[in-house]
Amino acid sequence: MAHAKTSYVCLPCRASYKQPYDGDQRRICPRCAEPLVHVGSAFAAPRRRDTAAWRTLSVLLNAGVRFHKSCCGGPGYRPRTLREVRERMAYARRSGKPFSEALVLRDVP
Repeated sequence: MAHAKTSYVCLPCRASYKQPYDGDQRRICPRCAEPLVHVGSAFAAPRRRDTAAWRTLSVLLNAGVRFHKSCCGGPGYRPRTLREVRERMAYARRSGKPFSEALVLRDVP
């Protein structure tokens, strides 16, 4: 039985690759030879020319947020715009919550 594929992303190239997941093996981007980031199987890449979406994705990935499927469906809420990211980061600073937890909140209190 074949293993399921998962997504890997190269942020400098703005490229996404679906490859089999086999543990700790590090993946290298075929374009720039930089390491790829494992983002999960529920990831949908933005268009390459959508720089705002890639900046948002970069903030999420650098905060440790990934796109893994849960038992009941997808990865849950993820901000899609820089404005949503800024709102959640401001909330995290005010409340003292970690950025990774504040970024995945659907509604900011």
